[in-house]
Amino acid sequence: MAGKTLPFTIPRRDEAELSRWLRRRSLSQHLAFRARLILLLAQGESVTAVAERLQATRKTVHDWRARYLAEGLSGLRDKPRPGRPTVLTDEVVERILQQTVTEIPQESTHWSVRLMAKYAGVTTWQVRQVWAAADLRPHRLKSFKLSRDPRFAQKVVDVVGLYMNPPDHALVLSVDEKTQIQALDRTQPCLPLNAGKIERRTHDYKRHGTIDLYAAFNTATGKVISQLSARHRAQDFLRFLRKIDRQTPKALDLHLVLDNSSSHKTIDVQEWLEGHPRFRFHFTPTSSSWLNAVESWFGQLERRALERGVFTSVQDLKLELQRFTAAHNKYAAKPFRWTKSAETILKAVKRAKNALPN
Repeated sequence: MAGKTLPFTIPRRDEAELSRWLRRRSLSQHLAFRARLILLLAQGESVTAVAERLQATRKTVHDWRARYLAEGLSGLRDKPRPGRPTVLTDEVVERILQQTVTEIPQESTHWSVRLMAKYAGVTTWQVRQVWAAADLRPHRLKSFKLSRDPRFAQKVVDVVGLYMNPPDHALVLSVDEKTQIQALDRTQPCLPLNAGKIERRTHDYKRHGTIDLYAAFNTATGKVISQLSARHRAQDFLRFLRKIDRQTPKALDLHLVLDNSSSHKTIDVQEWLEGHPRFRFHFTPTSSSWLNAVESWFGQLERRALERGVFTSVQDLKLELQRFTAAHNKYAAKPFRWTKSAETILKAVKRAKNALPN
C-alpha cells in the first residue's frame, strides 16, 4: 500500500521570493504557474486539490513538487535546451544594429523581434540579446515637441528658479486650465472585478456635456485651489484670480506659473494685475506644458478619477471633481520637488535639436 505524502513545507525566504515573482508584470505564464503550484502546496493543499485548481494533471503537480525539492527555486525555471547555441558573429550583430536604426521593414512601420529575426536569419532570442545589449527598443514610441519660443532659455531659467529657489514671503502657484472635461456614461453597467476576472466595461459611451477646471497648485504644500466653469474665457480666468486672492494670505506675494493662453493676457487681466501688485505672472515657453507643475496633478486626476469614472450628467462630474480635489488636499497633498536644473534642461534640448535631421 502506498504511503502517505509527507507534509510539504518551504523556507520563508522562498515563499517571499515566489510571492515577488507573482507581483511582476513581466513574469512568464510558465513561471507564474509553477510559483502558484508550490505556494498552494506549501499552504497545505493536497496534490489533487492543486491539480484541480490549476487545471493540471496530478503528475504535473508531482513533477514540479519533486523538482523544487531537488533543486529549489532554480529548478522551477526552464532548463537550457540541448545542443550548442548558434554563436553570432560580429558581422551579424553589426548588421542587426544597422538595420534596426536605419531601415524599415516592408511589412510594418517599425521592427519587431520576429521581423528582425526573419530579416537577419537569426532566432528571436538572439535579437532580444542584441537589442538589450545596445539598449534598443523599436517597439517603444514617445512624443516630443521642441519649443520655438525665442525666449525659451530665459523662461526656463525663470520658472525652474521659482521651483528650486522660491522667493521669501511668497507662494509659487502653478496655474492652468483643464478644458472640455467630458461627462461620459457607459451604455451598459460595468462588470465588476472578481477573483480571476478583471473589471470590464463597454467600449461605447454616452456624452452628457463638458466642464472646464481651473487649478492653482501650491508647490510648497501640494494643495490645489480649484474652480469649475462652463466656459473658458478671460472673465472666467479673472474670477479664478479673485478666488486665489481670497484664499491665500494677504501678506504673501504670489508668483503664478502659467502657459501662453490668450485669456491670460487680455487688457482686463492686465488692468486687474495693476490693482493687485502681489500677483506676478511667469509664463512657460510655448509648447512646454511639461514645465508647469500642475500638469502632474492633472495627470493624477485623469488616472484616478476620470479614466474609469461614469458620469450620468455634468452635475455628477462636478461633484466628482470637487470630491477628488478635497480628498487630494486632505490626504495626498505633499510639497512639489523639481530636480532638474535649468542647465540640465537646456543641454538636453540642445542634444535633441542636434539629433534632428537637417
